[in-house]
Amino acid sequence: MLRRIDLRGFTGDLSEALPRPETPTGGPVDVVREILAAVAKRGDAAVREYTSRFDGVELDSLVVADAELAAAIERIQPDVRDALDLAAERIAAYHQAQMPADVTVEQPGVSIRGMHRAVERAACYVPGGRAVYPSTVLMTAVPARVAGVEQIVVCVPPGPDGKVPDIVLAAAKIAGAHEVVSVGGAQAIGAVAHGTESIRPVDVIVGPGNIYVALAKQEVAGTVGVPSSFAGPSEVVVVADGTDPADFAAVDVILQAEHGPDGLAWFVTWNDAFADQVTASIERLVADAPRRAEIESTLGTSGMVVVTDSPEQAMAVSNFIAPEHLEIQTADNEALVAMVRNAGAVFCGRYAPASLGDYVAGPSHVLPTNGTARFASALTVHDFMKDVHIVFVEQAGLEAMGDAVEALAGAEGLDAHAASIRLRRGAER
Repeated sequence: MLRRIDLRGFTGDLSEALPRPETPTGGPVDVVREILAAVAKRGDAAVREYTSRFDGVELDSLVVADAELAAAIERIQPDVRDALDLAAERIAAYHQAQMPADVTVEQPGVSIRGMHRAVERAACYVPGGRAVYPSTVLMTAVPARVAGVEQIVVCVPPGPDGKVPDIVLAAAKIAGAHEVVSVGGAQAIGAVAHGTESIRPVDVIVGPGNIYVALAKQEVAGTVGVPSSFAGPSEVVVVADGTDPADFAAVDVILQAEHGPDGLAWFVTWNDAFADQVTASIERLVADAPRRAEIESTLGTSGMVVVTDSPEQAMAVSNFIAPEHLEIQTADNEALVAMVRNAGAVFCGRYAPASLGDYVAGPSHVLPTNGTARFASALTVHDFMKDVHIVFVEQAGLEAMGDAVEALAGAEGLDAHAASIRLRRGAER
């Protein structure tokens, strides 16, 4: 079920020994571009056509009525409502701590103020199809609300009955979303990026999705704001040395794999015997798993067991992959944390499965995939905000900086830049 790679004694470049996720080209990209172009040209009609083709649903209205959100809360189970409330509170608390403060820098004759302002309208994409994800509603819309976004739009594919599931609508209401659009896939990204007769365009699009959604977000990035991470199919790397039970590492390898195809699930260890134990445990757990087909699909293409010489080589493997989720279960977790360079989120110790981060820990579970953790981060309030700087200058400040501006403008051949200083100086003399 899992491919095994033995790196013991290997001293070369890891790129020669390890597969690495690659950004798709060709077919998927062409399909996405066709969908986006059609939605930009034909609006609601194209959205309805693609929803019928891909979801098998004929939509009368693309936007869910406000009354449905409030009614959905009353229809879900009380314990689920309590769980959503708890998760929303913890997510809000963590992201409130991220909020940046305005700054002021004073120098002779110059005052510079840095302000932070939220975008007006943001879209939060929530996957559907194989499962429902009210957690993703909270993990995207709550940070947007904390950031101060005025209009939060949730996009989610309709279910087989043509409706958005109650639990997703309830989560949208709890999170403070202002609008729910029952459209998914690349057509949803096109609709909120370009606007249609029913859907106003947004300033920022966030949220995870399948390969078509992730590619669509990349394609519209020149039109709207899109975080630099590639929030695509789920990934996990579990690094363990046998300190904790094999079942703990095994279940954590498969918990992200159950999201379905195109993901990545790796187990890395420097304990060869423990690698055998975890492999056997994975096979046993998968055999009884309700989502066995999804797990086997992921493990069959991107399931790996890697045996290394040392903890240092194990962490080099993890940093090379730059996984969305990294779990560390060893005798000295802090020592390995110090070696982390590339990871979306890190979970340490026997009591920290990534599932805690998926639901209630607090940080957003929208994380970089496909190797983009090399340069990108988890979704934060900053993804919904802009930095604006305000500069106040008095005569003394102009005099203090004027010579430098004139010299640099002259060096670049931009005389009007220099003249903007000369004229003001002349007017004051």
